[in-house]
Amino acid sequence: MIRNVVVGRLEDGVDPAEIEKALQALRELRVDGVELDLVAGVDLGLRDGNASFSIVVDLADEEAYRAYDADEEHNRIRREMVAPLISSIERIQFRLPG
Repeated sequence: MIRNVVVGRLEDGVDPAEIEKALQALRELRVDGVELDLVAGVDLGLRDGNASFSIVVDLADEEAYRAYDADEEHNRIRREMVAPLISSIERIQFRLPG
């Protein structure tokens, strides 16, 4: 199992409701032939200095991750709904034990 974790910061002045639209689009995303478990949310502001939002996606293997990463609708959401709102983004993919 591969876990993909994304953590991003919004540009100053961006309403968190705007990124929530993109996160909902990702929650609704279906990739042909790929089973994925995606959870995403906006930071609750419980600690100073936190990132603005996070996305966590679990996929069966590297092939599934590559299909998800290359998916046309996924890339449209990233390009049109996420990129204009963010100042930075970090990603990591790692294998879950077991």
